[in-house]
Amino acid sequence: MRIDILSLFPEMFTGPLTESIVGKAVKKGKLDIKVTNFRDYTTNKQRHVDDYPYGGGAGMLLQVQPIYDALADIMQQTKTKGRVILLDPAGKRFDQSVAEQLSKEEHLTFICGHYEGYDERIRALVTDELSLGDYVLTGGELGAMVMIDATVRLLPDVLGNEQSASGDSFSTGLLEYPQYTRPAEFNGQKVPDILLSGNHQKIAQWRQKEALRRTWLRRPDLLEGYPLSIEEQQMLAEIKMQEHE
Repeated sequence: MRIDILSLFPEMFTGPLTESIVGKAVKKGKLDIKVTNFRDYTTNKQRHVDDYPYGGGAGMLLQVQPIYDALADIMQQTKTKGRVILLDPAGKRFDQSVAEQLSKEEHLTFICGHYEGYDERIRALVTDELSLGDYVLTGGELGAMVMIDATVRLLPDVLGNEQSASGDSFSTGLLEYPQYTRPAEFNGQKVPDILLSGNHQKIAQWRQKEALRRTWLRRPDLLEGYPLSIEEQQMLAEIKMQEHE
């Protein structure tokens, strides 16, 4: 996969994209990341990439020309447009399902905005508009880092254990079940006996039930679109009775 990033602050990406899982993916040759300062494409002498909005109003808007030319240069290099993602508070909310879709692409380009907003004509250049949530950041860089991290970890052979991603919270539609490691007892808190039993069938049932319990208690909204099996319906009924006792 190739990922291009258009940003006025390319140095912000140096640490996050060279360490941990993303950095390992680059070293393995699974990922190629290019960060471009689109200020380099401005045509005015002052190297401005923003200007006042027509009709008046607060703040400054990013101009379309530098971003248009930067994207054209990237397309010339890669011979493909791929998915072009605009980081914007008005965009679709990014979630695990979006990360899974993006992980199947060969080329992604993230446009990180700043200032008050975008010249509306920039939106005609993109395929997707995405947002992390209902709040506003100083710029799109942090949002792009989060989306890239969530996407890259889903690439084949990037994680050490291929089952790690498939069992994550939200990948299954539920929050992840509780997990434990050594020691078996710490400060009077013991690992559940079922996890020490060696009975893999019962362990799987316990994990599914606890995933349901955690989801129902913390994020019941996730269950609204989750297709419960008959066994899971029975588990959830037991959970509700236990929690109300």
